[in-house]
Amino acid sequence: EASGGGGTYTRHGFVYASLAGRLRRTGDGSGLPVVSVQREAEAQLLPDVGAVVTCKVCSINARFAKVHILYVGSTPLKSTFRGTIRKEDIRATEKDKVEVYKSFRPGDIVLAKVISLGDAQSNYLLSTAENELGVVVARSEAGVQMVPISWCEMQCPRTHTKDFRKVARVQPQFLQT
Repeated sequence: EASGGGGTYTRHGFVYASLAGRLRRTGDGSGLPVVSVQREAEAQLLPDVGAVVTCKVCSINARFAKVHILYVGSTPLKSTFRGTIRKEDIRATEKDKVEVYKSFRPGDIVLAKVISLGDAQSNYLLSTAENELGVVVARSEAGVQMVPISWCEMQCPRTHTKDFRKVARVQPQFLQT
């Protein structure tokens, strides 16, 4: 009655769905209608190993920073995923000298790379151990967006106070206009 399209496969003359989604039947009337299965792009999007993610720092302690993953690449997620940036995954060099509170603060927006997948009980493990990864947006105590002044410091334009951060050298492909 129909031929298989995207999201389907054919076996022994029957068309089967290869993924969960909505059934689409298309045809121009000249031949067999084409049956396909489509799902929403965001629904299938999950952080994958090696993906660059944008996340918000929720809490920090001496050993790690807990984050909520908001974007994978430039695609927003429908629901947030939890992530952890361990102390040893913050910088590529001098890992023993890293202090989490000098790298991140709650509320910071961070670019990180997924190094290990999570599951229902654990978080995604993330790393900022590249120059392009780290804090991209931070607010000062005065509530003003801070300006990076070096790879390890940001400054409040209003009060001129300086705070330590693991600053990202943002690449053009990660900038959104």
